[in-house]
Amino acid sequence: MPLDEARALTITSRYDEIMASLSDPTVISDADRYVKLSKELGEITPKADTVRKYFRLKSEIEEALELLSESDEEVKKLASEQLSVAKVEIELCERELVTILAPKDPRDERSVIMEIRAGAGGEEAALCAATIYKMYQGYAAYRGLSISVVDSSETELGGYKEIVFEVNGKDAYSRLKFESGVHRIQRVPVTESGGRIHTSTATVAVLPEAEATDVVINPEDLKIDRYRASGAGGQHINKTSSAIRITHLPTGIVVQCQDERSQFANRDKAMAVLQSRLWAIAKSSDKDALDSERKAQVGTGDRSERIRTYNYHDGRVTDHRIGLTLYKLDSILNGDLDEIIDALTVDLAARMESGEEDGQN
Repeated sequence: MPLDEARALTITSRYDEIMASLSDPTVISDADRYVKLSKELGEITPKADTVRKYFRLKSEIEEALELLSESDEEVKKLASEQLSVAKVEIELCERELVTILAPKDPRDERSVIMEIRAGAGGEEAALCAATIYKMYQGYAAYRGLSISVVDSSETELGGYKEIVFEVNGKDAYSRLKFESGVHRIQRVPVTESGGRIHTSTATVAVLPEAEATDVVINPEDLKIDRYRASGAGGQHINKTSSAIRITHLPTGIVVQCQDERSQFANRDKAMAVLQSRLWAIAKSSDKDALDSERKAQVGTGDRSERIRTYNYHDGRVTDHRIGLTLYKLDSILNGDLDEIIDALTVDLAARMESGEEDGQN
């Protein structure tokens, strides 16, 4: 999509305004205003740097194109080299600016609740769910986000029938909201003796974490059960009843947490998940919003439904929503997701700009 240069320039104009204000004695003497402007400066500086870089590269391209008409072959060679480098860099700049200028989802800065469930494929699907979870662990570490498990159901081979976890940190939702859907893995399972490639799936759901003021829960609407936490295969890992199961009676939503040793910590985590699910309902006009949102995000888990495929034989990862294929399976499964997420962000921004998309559900 074409870049709106006029809107891009408003960023540098605002940057200049803030810098001027921060040197104004009246602003300096107003502590609250000074702190607010300083915070805004920290947020806008990298954006302004990108805008300035874009226009600098644009000038370099124009200059190089002019020099290509010169008769001096050495000058033309240098201009050609400059043009090639500038074109690559300005394309990256444009992608970043499209994202910067796109209308923002007010939930983008929030932490998230993620749920991964094994889909089609039996034990291999559970191992698939574990592989996807490890990918997000790697991505969180790379982005400076923290992961905290809320609940999990582990299999004997180290897979997950399901795992629910929080990803905490600034802009977690803006990066991870694209991960909702069916993830398909094609590989030879460890349980396969004939060397045949199997296809298995895991479903991923992503909910922005609700704040206490987003939804008010009546304590009388809750049924809270306490039980002993257990590990894979039903082995008890906790001799005290520290695990918590909370049922929201009006909706029938059930959440549980057994990851923490403290009953109170488990209760807090379970309540955070419940609040986020109830907020999803409150944000939708559909009375069956939770089921609808989850169905829209993850479908049924059938092999034919997928947003992304990880093919071990070819070392290939394909995101089917934008037709992006990368031959860097190992690095992606280790958490190198930014190239995919950046491309999805740019695609969403383009669709929102053209009116095709109202935003994320």
